[in-house]
Amino acid sequence: MPFLYFPEDKSEYIPAAITMTIFGIVAILTFVLIKRVSKKQEAKTKELEEQINRERQNEHL
Repeated sequence: MPFLYFPEDKSEYIPAAITMTIFGIVAILTFVLIKRVSKKQEAKTKELEEQINRERQNEHL
């Protein structure tokens, strides 16, 4: 069996193309989900930081 195999019947590419498409879509959805969660965490962190800064300013007064 040669190192690279290029089938004569091009219909053998269909399962591989379907699998690659599915994994590509899942990868994109995962990336979008991670970005959304990251934005939510960033907003929570910023809010907590502002709260801590306000408390520190009140302590110094």
